[in-house]
Amino acid sequence: MKSKGRHITLDYSGFKGAGDWILSVLQSAVSRSDAREVHAHVSQFDGVQSPLGFAAVVLIDESHVSAHCYADEGILAVDCFTCGSVDPNTIADDIHAQLIDAIPTLKLVQRTALDRFVMEE
Repeated sequence: MKSKGRHITLDYSGFKGAGDWILSVLQSAVSRSDAREVHAHVSQFDGVQSPLGFAAVVLIDESHVSAHCYADEGILAVDCFTCGSVDPNTIADDIHAQLIDAIPTLKLVQRTALDRFVMEE
């Protein structure tokens, strides 16, 4: 089997932060990588129709980097998905460093890596 893509996920507990700030974290990590940002957006959820929190995404020419938060539970999920030459580990490591620097009590609960666009050879 071979793959064209790689997907890194990061799950955190103890998150206290805003969607606009996370979007800027994602964008700065992307800008320091070899990926090219094509669009960025954050949606805040007020807890009425969706759970309190946000979803933030940076579309890149090779896929996306996103973050989703359940604010009342303090949990944050980040994912970095690339297909091509950009290593998503670089982006994930940058995001993690920014998060820990800003929120030292934040706990990384799980980090996973998954091959994507898997094909038979």
